[in-house]
Amino acid sequence: MRSGLGNVRRLGGLLSVLLLATALSACGQGGSSGESTEEAADNAAFPVTVSTKFGEVTVPEKPERVVALGWSDAETALDLGVQPVGVSDWLDFGGNGVGPWAAGEFTASPEMLGTNEVDYEKVASLEPDLILNTRSDGSREKHQTLSKIAPTIAPPADTVPYGTSWRQQLDLVSKALGKSDAGQARIAEVERAFSETLSQHPQLRDKTVGVGAYYGSDQYGAYLTGDSRVRFMRELGMTNKPEIDELGSGSFYVDISRERLDVLSADLTVVFAINGSPRQLWQDQLLNRTSAAREGRLVILDDPEVVNAFSSGSASGMEYALQQVAPVFAEHVADS
Repeated sequence: MRSGLGNVRRLGGLLSVLLLATALSACGQGGSSGESTEEAADNAAFPVTVSTKFGEVTVPEKPERVVALGWSDAETALDLGVQPVGVSDWLDFGGNGVGPWAAGEFTASPEMLGTNEVDYEKVASLEPDLILNTRSDGSREKHQTLSKIAPTIAPPADTVPYGTSWRQQLDLVSKALGKSDAGQARIAEVERAFSETLSQHPQLRDKTVGVGAYYGSDQYGAYLTGDSRVRFMRELGMTNKPEIDELGSGSFYVDISRERLDVLSADLTVVFAINGSPRQLWQDQLLNRTSAAREGRLVILDDPEVVNAFSSGSASGMEYALQQVAPVFAEHVADS
């Protein structure tokens, strides 16, 4: 592949001042500190309680300083009109730590935080009143430590590490921010985008898919059904190749050797490089000997921006990727 004269003036000025004071007084009586109707509604939503794998978490009042640690938590908060003060950059975007489809939502640059290893002192220094960690490894130890700093929203129950779906993430984050209605509306928008795309490319429906990544040093991996990339394909009516899911459980991916690359062959096979370059994929003789490659069913994603959008699992990232990849997937999927 290649988102107011003499006394009259003085009287007029005095009258203006009196009128202004009266207006300000009226505003003060009609709303708290000039608070808008929307702000009042947001505040009225609290306290809120969010259910997570570690039990219920209460957010007592509208958060003003949000730290987004989980994969795509920052993009999800931005999607709901909230700018985090701290962000974990899981896909090495640089800049503000989010994809270009969301980076413009920041008016002030957030503090960059770690990913796998959390710098608790740095998080605490930001004085957050809410920590989002909804798509993460689900470590109880991390959750307990973070919860001592601020209310922390962990992944939902019964999810593998990094297995929180985009719907679950939007639901968790919107509830914690007191924006549940906006979250549900956003879910409906994304569902509509996928539905419209599938109606344009009905040949994708009910087909199998294998999604893999090249990690460098001749190492490949295949993504399992709980992964966000496979969920993207499922939104297009496809199912993960069963033989791939049989290779592992309790995670979102499984390592595969180059000699077993043909396990990725399905009605459509999608591969991209995480470490290394796409050129290495084009030149990998074993990959090009797979049945998917020989029969024209292999798609190598070679645009890093598209790869990141496809991998983001965020609403805005998926919408961006959808426009780029759906026509190509439809072109290469096996005929019925």
